[in-house]
Amino acid sequence: MISDNADDLEPTIFSATLTPHRSLGRVGFLVLMLLFGGVSFVTGMLFLVIGAWPVLGFFGLDVLLLYLAFRLNYWQAKAYEQVTITPSTLKVRKVSHLGRAREWVLNPLWVQLDKVELEEFGIDRLFLVSRGKKLAIATFLGPDEKAGFAKELGKALVEARRGPTRTVFE
Repeated sequence: MISDNADDLEPTIFSATLTPHRSLGRVGFLVLMLLFGGVSFVTGMLFLVIGAWPVLGFFGLDVLLLYLAFRLNYWQAKAYEQVTITPSTLKVRKVSHLGRAREWVLNPLWVQLDKVELEEFGIDRLFLVSRGKKLAIATFLGPDEKAGFAKELGKALVEARRGPTRTVFE
């Protein structure tokens, strides 16, 4: 089958999917909630026994608020960014935690990678600059991860600027 899409005919030079880091997995979350809930329940019961029964409700409320904060955090972790470079296109696709997608298609010949670095922190922000407009990328990553991503993305942009290469067999 022949594809009408020119992107299918070009080799992919670089492809990355960036997702937010979450340090606490499902098992860790369950353990944390069980421990926190258990300590709050036992402490609340002690206050109930000494006659300060309204305190029990507050201990239950803090467990509920912690649970809701983590659920919101995990829900927002559904967001991601995809960056793909071929010899003729640089595509950036950002999908929010709500599932809304936005896509930018740029010419890698005219794109520059711009960094905002802080002396004590490292790379704070990364931008793709084309035609005077900036597109923030890798917003999920920490400073060290941004540095590694910027290095690899820079190499891929140089490769794309060289253009498609052919292997000649003799």
